[in-house]
Amino acid sequence: MFNFLPHSVLQMSTIFLSIVIEAIPFVLLGCLISGALQVFLTPERVQKIVPKNKFLAILVGSFLGFFFPSCECGIVPIVTQFMRKGVPEHTAFAFMVTAPIINPIVLFSTYIAFGNSMKFALLRALGSFIVALIIGTWIAYFNRSPILKADLVEQIDHHGASEKTGVNKKIWSVFVHGIDEFFDTGRYLIIGALIASGMQVFLPTQFMLQLTSTKVIGILVMLVLAFTMSLCSEADAFVGSSLLSLFGSNAIIAFLVFGPMVDIKNLMMMKRSFHGKFILQLIALISVVVTIYALVI
Repeated sequence: MFNFLPHSVLQMSTIFLSIVIEAIPFVLLGCLISGALQVFLTPERVQKIVPKNKFLAILVGSFLGFFFPSCECGIVPIVTQFMRKGVPEHTAFAFMVTAPIINPIVLFSTYIAFGNSMKFALLRALGSFIVALIIGTWIAYFNRSPILKADLVEQIDHHGASEKTGVNKKIWSVFVHGIDEFFDTGRYLIIGALIASGMQVFLPTQFMLQLTSTKVIGILVMLVLAFTMSLCSEADAFVGSSLLSLFGSNAIIAFLVFGPMVDIKNLMMMKRSFHGKFILQLIALISVVVTIYALVI
């Protein structure tokens, strides 16, 4: 039926559909969690949960993902809602970089992908904690530029759902907020998936695979591949394991740590909520920290 189309276009369409189909359940889940936070989370509750000490608050955010897991496909709506509800920015972003990696499903899939070896799962989790601590510290003590876009700051709700509101109304509100968020965020997922599929088809991957002469170049190539392939963190370990013999363990660790934090679809969703200058600084810092970590392990 579509034989008249060039092979590259058909290949791009297949990759695009696979990215969207893989990501949509997690985006929907993230948006529903965001809706639940909108309805049930109040600033008063946040103040009870999050320590006043900034460093302890960063640690809480870093470990929260283990008990409150989320794929990177749906993490941005959750983090945005956290900040709109009064969660400190340094806590929210520590959660954002660790949650897609330290959740039990991802750690188990990494363990299985590398032949029932704990090495890569542990190094992956450790890398995410180090990045979270550095990103959280930077945001808490050094970042002075605004993070949330002005229109989202103006929408901050300081009340949440009234305790007297009926359970049925609360549940209905969760779905209403979640669906609104899904359609708002979904368009950025579609744009990100289109760009990612295009880059996978038209970027000269074979040329990049030849750039493995030094450890640093291999790591940088894997960062680019992680960004362009835009895999879900539940599945990327299987791709990483297939490239292990070609790139070596240092570059693969960089791939496993960087991919769930920064990829094209997740970047497009960040662009909806966060200021461009902050996003560039965030990506640059994550890239530097992951590269150094992969070099020294």
